[in-house]
Amino acid sequence: MKQTVVLGGGMVGAVMALDLASDADRSVTLFDRDPQKLQEAKDQNPALNIEQADLSSPDAVARIASQADLVLGAMPSRFGFEALKAIIGTGKPYCDITFMPEDAWHLDTLAKESGSVVVVDCGVAPGMSNILAGVAANRLSPCRSIVIRVAGLPIARHMPWQYKAGFSPYDVIEEYLRPARIVEHGQIVVKEALSDPILVDFPEIGTLEAFNTDGLRSLTETLDVPHMLEQTMRYPGHRELAWALRETGLLSEKPVEVGGAMVSPRDLTCRVLFPKWTYEPGEADLTVMRVEGIGDLEGVPTRLTWDLYDELDPVTNWTSMARTTAFPATIIARMIESGLISTPGVHPPENLVGDDRVLDTLLAGLAARGVTYRETAEPLTSA
Repeated sequence: MKQTVVLGGGMVGAVMALDLASDADRSVTLFDRDPQKLQEAKDQNPALNIEQADLSSPDAVARIASQADLVLGAMPSRFGFEALKAIIGTGKPYCDITFMPEDAWHLDTLAKESGSVVVVDCGVAPGMSNILAGVAANRLSPCRSIVIRVAGLPIARHMPWQYKAGFSPYDVIEEYLRPARIVEHGQIVVKEALSDPILVDFPEIGTLEAFNTDGLRSLTETLDVPHMLEQTMRYPGHRELAWALRETGLLSEKPVEVGGAMVSPRDLTCRVLFPKWTYEPGEADLTVMRVEGIGDLEGVPTRLTWDLYDELDPVTNWTSMARTTAFPATIIARMIESGLISTPGVHPPENLVGDDRVLDTLLAGLAARGVTYRETAEPLTSA
């Protein structure tokens, strides 16, 4: 029996564990600090094992990982890097979706020394966005630009935020704060998060507002493409509210004195805000993503585009964001386990596209789970 552990029992981690628990020859244990989250996951599949654990402790993470054959991570970003280092120390294979601020691939040498096969940033964006960007860069010769735009949104819009968080709300705040790395004329340029807003139309949903976030991550180092941009999208109006919170200082971690007590503005804002960003059970959400590469395809200027539009699964009640994020990780984890991905080291997803079997297996596995990427190629008169 294959022993698999999933670290983090939030919306995405629970779906990862439940997807893996569908394998007849696998024993899956889901770890989290919150007993309610664990029980909610187990209620969906009694065969799932659950255990409480403090995943902020690298020693605890190492103990858990050392007893497993395969490890997956879906923790808050602030735990990600130290957990990754601890797991690499055990030599175990690891597939992770954590939006950690650190550059995980800097632990590549350590992973090679321990024999650990690790794929990081393995969700929808980053994750599938990296893989499709890598495909565009490989197919187009040369590839002149890559643009990634992604949104996870509630289908029903409620003022003022018109938004709910399909993953850790703390990591949503991180997106709005962390400087965004983009590539212009072959050089990495750092811009403020939420900068350069632009309106973009999608046939299934209408007009969304896109703005810069730090989603390129490893792509700035792994792809030789002179222009690359990643943007998060929201319903128009949301960005201005997030910008106002940030510029007012309400997302600052620096404590301020209030009535004789020292209070973190971010902690207070999150305590008040997050209940308004929480999905109700069965509340429908959507995920929309577009990855666009422009360059020459067999000598013809061409735009390659991959479009994703997905909604909550009404049968399982798994949110779209959880499904589209969890499934790439579980499919790739199985490929590590089978030996299809076998080279020790820390691999960003785009480094996997050199083997056509990886992409074919991934897209087929997603389609079997109801997540479909639509590919188009459009010849251009100029590029």
